Amino acid sequence: MSFELAAKIDGFAFEPHFLAESEARDLFARLVHALAWMQPTIALFGVRRPIPRLEAWYGDADARYRYSGIAHEPLPWTPELAALRDRLRAYAGAPFNSVLANLYRNGGDSNGWHSDDEPELGASPTIASLSLGATRRFYIKAKTGDERHTFELANGSLLLMSGASQQLWRHSVPKEPHVQQARINLTFRTILAP
Repeated sequence: MSFELAAKIDGFAFEPHFLAESEARDLFARLVHALAWMQPTIALFGVRRPIPRLEAWYGDADARYRYSGIAHEPLPWTPELAALRDRLRAYAGAPFNSVLANLYRNGGDSNGWHSDDEPELGASPTIASLSLGATRRFYIKAKTGDERHTFELANGSLLLMSGASQQLWRHSVPKEPHVQQARINLTFRTILAP
């Protein structure tokens, strides 16, 4: 999706080259080994199943996050994640205090339709989604009506979701069996005090 088209979708901004290719490649190589990846389970139709990707939660000590029945206690910031947090705070003008890292090991890993609308994110959260590694599709669809859009999230790209984006849209990362390489997605968030 072009930057111009993203600007016309209320609540979304897309920067396809936020990080230079070499910087994004180096960050991926460091983070894929440095982060404490885990694969939590969630209940789907009464059956517990592992989520189809790996995750890691980092942030300030009080940045606790719960979704789909999974409680996340933050791990302390790594130097790489803290540097990205500071850079994105300045870029987005948001006081990010946490990051949910997702590791899509290949195109078999995915994330189903959802909105990031948990109470601890507030009514109009700003989420900065930074992609490293393999290009993956990111779909959004309106909660009412038939409007849909696709973003191609490539190495070093940044998608900002803010305003009413979580109230009006759902998003997903579908399976793409032809993708053999891994992708790290860093979603910086602000967890509000309880």
